This record gives sequence, structure tokens and C-alpha cells, in this order.
Amino acid sequence: MKKIRAAIVGYGNIGHYALQALEAAPDFEVAGIVRRQGAQNKPIELTAYEVVKDIRELKDVDVAILATPTRSCEEYARQILPLGINTVDSFDIHTMICDYRRTLDEINKKTNPVSVIAAGWDPGSDSIVRALMQSLAPKGLSYTNFGPGMSMGHSVCVRSKKGVKNALSMTIPLGEGIHRRMVYVELEPGYTLEQVTADIKADPYFASDETHVFQVDSVDEVRDMGHGVNLVRKGVSGKTQNQRLEFNMNINNPALTGQVLVNVARASMRLNPGCYTMIEIPVIDMLPGDKEENIKHLV
Repeated sequence: MKKIRAAIVGYGNIGHYALQALEAAPDFEVAGIVRRQGAQNKPIELTAYEVVKDIRELKDVDVAILATPTRSCEEYARQILPLGINTVDSFDIHTMICDYRRTLDEINKKTNPVSVIAAGWDPGSDSIVRALMQSLAPKGLSYTNFGPGMSMGHSVCVRSKKGVKNALSMTIPLGEGIHRRMVYVELEPGYTLEQVTADIKADPYFASDETHVFQVDSVDEVRDMGHGVNLVRKGVSGKTQNQRLEFNMNINNPALTGQVLVNVARASMRLNPGCYTMIEIPVIDMLPGDKEENIKHLV
């Protein structure tokens, strides 16, 4: 069987773990890695792979895994989709997902590739769990409680702020879907904590949550990539009240994101042209192997 050729665009934490997930997948092969610096200072674990600055330097790419910051995803997708290459990403600004989906869907229906967006663990795999819970108790309330743990999207956001040398954003659940953001920053010379704090709190990533910013000598001394989620729905099935559903997960954040991206890269090869979120894709299409065998094993 012909293997799916996947390129990884970006090689930070998510790119690193996406490569591991590709290496473990029986139906994929690595087409190459795209980095801003190309093969310069090539990490030793990439020795066996072609490393380039532009995806057009790679051959026969079926799907590009965009392991880039959220706010760069659309830029890269717009460059790659006209080449006839599918894209998948972990775009994670919830309020902007629908607009982003419409934009890429319009592009894809003209040029025929497939995009899967917002495919991390939240949004992403948690979205599937929320949809299932709502289907089981159609009337009611759902609560998503993150953490305690490191938020990659929030941490990347803080690192982009002027005056920030390095940063870690921790998410602390307060219950009923309310969270506190604990942000730890190393500052560049000449910047004050007050300046940086105001910039962070004004960003949409943080504007809706209680946020505290602390200066530290070394972010690496406090970093932990662990994270988790507790999803709860209390509602009504038919006319029966007090149905309570709960899902818990404790994870390494970038490792799970990398795995989800590989799963949806696989699914993208089975979809019609367009742009999709994970709740629109049959879960079985994210699994390797024969569909009939998976049905026999899982149903």
C-alpha cells in the first residue's frame, strides 16, 4: 500500500512530537521538514530527513502538518493549498475558528485540496467529546475545565510580546469552565513587568480570564509540559433529568497535539475537497488499518 507522504512545517515542540507520531505510524512516510533556517543548525534527529526552507523543494507531498503558531496557520495554508497539498493545523483561537474555516473552505473548493483545522486536543479531540456528550444529553450545560498545566498557545502568545525573552503560561481550573492564567516571563533588558503585563492582559488569548504575570530568572526552571482536561455535562436525555457525563484526561500537551495532527492528516486523504473541523470527520477515518477490522475491533 502506498504510504501517505507528510511534510512538517515548523519544528518547535509540536513539530518535534508530530515527527515522532509520523515515525510510529505504519501508513506514513516523512517527506521532509520545512524550517525558516532550512538545514542550517539541523538537529541530529533530523539527520535522515530532507530539511528545507520552502515546501516546494520537497517531492510528492500529500499533506502538510502546520506545526506553527496559531496566528501563522492561515498564512502558511494560503501558500500551500494552491500547490494541491492538503494542510492540517492546531489553530486554537476558538472565537476565530468559523471565520478561518470559511476562508480555507472557499480556497479548497476552487483548488481541490483538503484542510483540517483546529485539530489539537482543545479545540480538537475534546470537541468530539463535547459533541458526543451533547448528543447524549441534548438539553443541559457543559463545562470544560483545563489543567492544571502548560498552555502552548498562550505561552507562544506571550513570547511574541515586545520585551519578553521567554515565557510560560499555566492554566489553573477554577471550576465550571472558569480559569486562571498564571504567566511567568523572562524580560529583555529595558522592559518593566508592568509594561509587559498590560500587553499580555489586552490580548484576546487572556482578555476573558483572570491573569497574573510574574517575572522569573529562568522559565526553564518552572516549565512542565503536562496538562489535562475535565469535561462535564449535566443535562436531559429525552425527558429524563439529571444525566451526568464526565471525561478526564492527563497528558503531555505537545505530544498529544502531534498525534492528533497525524490522525487528521490521515483522515484528510479520505475527505472531499473543503475545510473541516474534527467534529465533521468520522472518527474511524483517523485510524490506520482496514476499516472493517477496526469496526470488528471497536464496535
